[in-house]
Amino acid sequence: MEDDGGGLFNIQISDDETEQHEEKASRRTGQSESEFQAVKRDYRIKVENGHIYEHITLPLSDDSKKAQIQEVMHAVEELYFFRRYQDAIDLVNKVLDPDQGGMVDDALRDTLTLYQSRCRQRLAAQE
Repeated sequence: MEDDGGGLFNIQISDDETEQHEEKASRRTGQSESEFQAVKRDYRIKVENGHIYEHITLPLSDDSKKAQIQEVMHAVEELYFFRRYQDAIDLVNKVLDPDQGGMVDDALRDTLTLYQSRCRQRLAAQE
């Protein structure tokens, strides 16, 4: 059998194919490799060890970011989970208080009101 130097494992990738692959990956991610490395270098994981409610910035406004709104929800959920029902009720009251200037959408208001009523039920059951 004669070895002609070809065959299945004799695959060559041209520079054009490599460049096309890098260009395609760049378009997909929307950032260059150097930009990605800069983000990767400066990225720090946010670790939550409870007490989310202490870091809430109120009042919420119409232009509040989704992350701020979610943080309020997580804080109320955390207080509910740890059975700190009165603290959850107080936080919901503060968020929904019109004197605080709180502007919340209907979905958030409904969810917070639901948590508030569940907390009241749990407190009443404890007594």
